[in-house]
Amino acid sequence: MNTQNTPVHIRLWHRDFWLMAIANLLLTVAVYALIPVMPRWLMQTENLTLQETGMIMGAFGVGIFLFGCFTSYLVQRFRRNIACVWAILLMTALLGWLYYLDLQKSQFFDFQILLVQRLALGAAFGVAQMILSSTLIIDTCESFQRTEANHSASWFSRFALSIGPLTGLIVDRLAGFSNVLLVTIGCSLAAIIFILLVHFPFRTPEENVRVVSLDRFFLPQGWPLTINLIIVTFIMGLLLSTTHSELFYGMVMVGFMAALVAQRFVFRDADIESEVITGLVLISVALLMMLTRQQTIVSFAAPMFIGFGLGIIGSRFLLFFIKLSRHCQRGTAQSTFFLAWECGLALGVGTGYGLLELQAGLVLQVSLVTAVAALLFYHFFTHGWYLRHKNR
Repeated sequence: MNTQNTPVHIRLWHRDFWLMAIANLLLTVAVYALIPVMPRWLMQTENLTLQETGMIMGAFGVGIFLFGCFTSYLVQRFRRNIACVWAILLMTALLGWLYYLDLQKSQFFDFQILLVQRLALGAAFGVAQMILSSTLIIDTCESFQRTEANHSASWFSRFALSIGPLTGLIVDRLAGFSNVLLVTIGCSLAAIIFILLVHFPFRTPEENVRVVSLDRFFLPQGWPLTINLIIVTFIMGLLLSTTHSELFYGMVMVGFMAALVAQRFVFRDADIESEVITGLVLISVALLMMLTRQQTIVSFAAPMFIGFGLGIIGSRFLLFFIKLSRHCQRGTAQSTFFLAWECGLALGVGTGYGLLELQAGLVLQVSLVTAVAALLFYHFFTHGWYLRHKNR
């Protein structure tokens, strides 16, 4: 049976790794907390249309690609942890700028200004996350633990997909949008502190470092995995645009927890195709339940199925990217996974607002069709392609 398991080393979970993993969580929470509450602020406070709101939210997915080609140069030219800190500081400044805009209650700001803010936030987050996940996290562990380190740290940012929106909704309901921004700024500053608490020894830069490079940015040979993952997370992005229930995100978190346990025990010796297939089937079932049933149990079961499916799919795809990469391309594989994940989410959110105009029934129908398409694409093409091209 074609299985691939990630071993568990207790020695991996030392102080420095914990600090980096928590920094990863906080950094991602700072971004995801805005997803369910910022669109309402754009439409109600800034008087933007659904289409303009969709473009602004979708611009984040474009922004994460803007400076990725400079990641390798930044890591080589400057101290890698300081480069990450500066990117997070830029994120913090952009969030602070949004806080300032919110304080100007009597003044409406142009669509272009808000679009640039969101685009720049995506660019800063992209650089920070690529340096953190592709370089800093794996630098805190031994070489034989790096696959496990990537796998484990990614779960922290995955949980942020439920923790972030849940935090944003609760704070917004209790204290308003301005305090949501203060929470995101606090998360960003806390991430900086955690990174600075870890000592990273100086490394002599390599000779003839290219300013523009795909290293630590994008893995061209992984394009089928990239497309398939974008399609999967696009579904979640669509749901994020119409679902603003604290219960929904709480149950998604329960689903993530169940996926984490199932991956270790239920799928331990299963064929590697079973995880992605199971995940997509569960997501499709959840969408069908939300589309055709109104019972209370659906409010609990459907988001849990979605969290479970997204959890095992994300974890397996990350290992696919790592095992597809060649020597010294681990960081590039990690960054490619991150780009595909975030791009799909942002495009889904933007489409939900800008094109589907928050019509819940239409969003669920499109999501269901997309889930079926992702399942067919994976089963009939991506999986076989991966088995023929993997390097590990």
